[in-house]
Amino acid sequence: MPAITTSTSSTITDQGERLRRPARTRTLRFDELRISHVADGAVQLKPRGWFPASTDEDWARYADHLDADGALVAGIGGLLVEYGDRALLIDAGFGPDAMPDDPGNDWIGALHGGRLLDSLAELGRSPADIEAVAVTHLHTDHIGWAWHPAPGSDRPAFTDAAYLFGEDEWNGRHRIPEVHGITGEILAALEPRARTVAEGEEVFPSVRVLSTPGHTVGHTAYVIESGGRRLIAFGDALHSPVQIGRPEWSAGPDVDADRSAEHRRRLVAELSAPDTFGYGIHFADVVFGRVERRTGTEPGSGRDVWVPVDGVTAEGE
Repeated sequence: MPAITTSTSSTITDQGERLRRPARTRTLRFDELRISHVADGAVQLKPRGWFPASTDEDWARYADHLDADGALVAGIGGLLVEYGDRALLIDAGFGPDAMPDDPGNDWIGALHGGRLLDSLAELGRSPADIEAVAVTHLHTDHIGWAWHPAPGSDRPAFTDAAYLFGEDEWNGRHRIPEVHGITGEILAALEPRARTVAEGEEVFPSVRVLSTPGHTVGHTAYVIESGGRRLIAFGDALHSPVQIGRPEWSAGPDVDADRSAEHRRRLVAELSAPDTFGYGIHFADVVFGRVERRTGTEPGSGRDVWVPVDGVTAEGE
């Protein structure tokens, strides 16, 4: 098999402004697959509230990840997987809506969506092209365009798509805490097209289900393999590049902090394997990357780090 070349930077701190802005459209190619981040919007995560185990000293060390407001910038969107004329979307953004910062909310600040359909169009796709929306979990920033009426319509955008959910996630949908905003209206809009998927099931050419509960009861990742290369779209099992080196940091909204940390450790190990890449939907503008071990004598040496990847090609292509 041809050797792999990647365009990366040597350390996460080299990325500068990219860590403090939402993700732009970015595309990788794995043989016959085209895999693209589809931007919808962004949310500010309040670092101490979002990661309760972190300290002020930690965020002094990771200050390069914080914006001018002292928040982590988390992109919102989806992952478009194309195989010839066929197209799958993993997660569906927040939708055409926005929420201002609520000082009483310890987890998130300002939140906005709305760009996803335009981003799809920039990639040459319309909502009608999407045969399925594979949802990592039932939170509003991942299902927005799956239930929210599209502009100028009384129906959601993806009228021809099946909605795929992990079995435990969909079967437990009525037990989701109200704080996550999953109302009966939203569930009713999703239900006619909902279908459950199981561990290891192939839901699209080269795309299989990986169960990663912890953030939610049935959180689901998706593994994309082609030509000896693998990409893990890990959803909200990880929210920030800082968790690559601090997998013990569970997010405040995690329903099972211990279980989510267990899956993070496994994912970090998997993402350090040869020819394996990750997709972090909330990873600012470094959504595609791989895990490497930082060496040297500077603070943080000996920890795993997220190294952004902007292209994956085989030599000779």
